[in-house]
Amino acid sequence: MVLELRDVVVHYGRIRALHGVSLVVHQGELVTLLGSNGAGKTTTMRAISGLLPLTSGSIWFDGADISRVKAHQRVARGLIQAPEGRGIFPGLTVLENLDMGCYGRKFGSKAEYRQQLDWIFELFPRLAERRHQEGGTLSGGEQQMLAIGRALMARPRVLLLDEPSMGLAPMVISQIFKIIAEINAQGTTVLLVEQNAQQALSRSDRAYILETGEITRTGDAKALLADDSIRAAYLGVA
Repeated sequence: MVLELRDVVVHYGRIRALHGVSLVVHQGELVTLLGSNGAGKTTTMRAISGLLPLTSGSIWFDGADISRVKAHQRVARGLIQAPEGRGIFPGLTVLENLDMGCYGRKFGSKAEYRQQLDWIFELFPRLAERRHQEGGTLSGGEQQMLAIGRALMARPRVLLLDEPSMGLAPMVISQIFKIIAEINAQGTTVLLVEQNAQQALSRSDRAYILETGEITRTGDAKALLADDSIRAAYLGVA
């Protein structure tokens, strides 16, 4: 396995947000962490990225305990997050935003940099068309593409995606998930946090269900998608 959480507990002050969360992600997998608002999904991602301290438990990456490793050092090891809300730099151009993804993850040569940039422009042709346009002038879907592209410029060992479908139109959501599946198919391990059960589970290998800070279900993603209780809870299908 490349990423593992062992009985992770996180507090916000006196409020216990995560109650002993354990999960594993194997090399090459696309794994979804599914849950409703307030379930603790973003808290889990922030803990993995090193943006929140653990009360107890541990996080392992590539066989090493990184629980006390600083956030920027986790990035240097290849644990890269595209955050909820996109977090792009609105006053920078698309190309400048993408270059910010390289910070702390230097390329060996200009040719290697160009190869990575060309791959991202192949995944996201709209970004190629708008490379000199300011990020703040892009549509919501284009900004989400830019956030993912910026994360990919850091050449992640594991790509953490937090609610990539949030606030997007259905057609754009479908496009974003096709690209996520393509990124995974080309060898990048992905941990995806989502509320859109249909899109996430249909494209994932495995999934975990998070409810009020606890993992309540885990298993094959397609099997969970076919489960009546999951369909009733997340798809509104009786």
